[in-house]
Amino acid sequence: MIARNDFPILEFDTEAVAKLNPAALAGEPFDAHRMIITFFPDVMKKLMAEGDIEPYHDIGGENPFTIYRFVKEPDVLIVLGQVGGPACGGNLDLFNAFGVTKVMFCGGGGVLDRNIKVGQLLLVDGAIRDEGFSYHYIAPSRVIYTDPVVTDKIAAYLAGHGIPFLRGLTWTTDALFRETAEKVELRKSEGAKIVEMEQAGCIAVAQFRGFDYGALIYGGDDVASEEWNHRGWNTRGGIRFNLVMLCRELVKAL
Repeated sequence: MIARNDFPILEFDTEAVAKLNPAALAGEPFDAHRMIITFFPDVMKKLMAEGDIEPYHDIGGENPFTIYRFVKEPDVLIVLGQVGGPACGGNLDLFNAFGVTKVMFCGGGGVLDRNIKVGQLLLVDGAIRDEGFSYHYIAPSRVIYTDPVVTDKIAAYLAGHGIPFLRGLTWTTDALFRETAEKVELRKSEGAKIVEMEQAGCIAVAQFRGFDYGALIYGGDDVASEEWNHRGWNTRGGIRFNLVMLCRELVKAL
């Protein structure tokens, strides 16, 4: 049933079945059900070059891509994520239809506090929903939270292995070029530590479909200072590789 509203984005429909459902596009179920979604093409190239991963399944369509599998751990898949909630969240819904039930997301985001260093890890507790995709999966709210059981399990693993991390909210936005100074300050006051473009949508899909989802995001560019600072965030190859390897262990522990 649709809750009518003056604003279409707030008209949430409780009906679980849509005209087109991901099951209609999924083929035979995967024989692996754990997946890492990463945004680090450099790490993917390194893993392929060293023979650590191999092609597993091709997704067709207008923007085709390949899902890979770890050679020595065939139950763990890895895929290069697509930027933005509709692309990343929509693919996540499709992956679940193929049988993926344990997911770790790893990427980078713009820091809202200049004291967050490049490479510092944020364990995502939830996201401020300043986007549109998540509102089609979960009823309107200002913040959407990860499953605390899953997030606590990740936190316990990190703490038990002496891996330093922050824990808190992200700010999910659709508009990369509309992160204004006033909005940055507002989102900081609400508790957001990093801005990114996928978390609200991915968390919503996981809630709606009922599977385990966790996310680690490392501090990247600085949007908190008076002027934007790239900080060379996407050249930190060691940090990025280690984060993917960490997520490989985490997704097996979920």
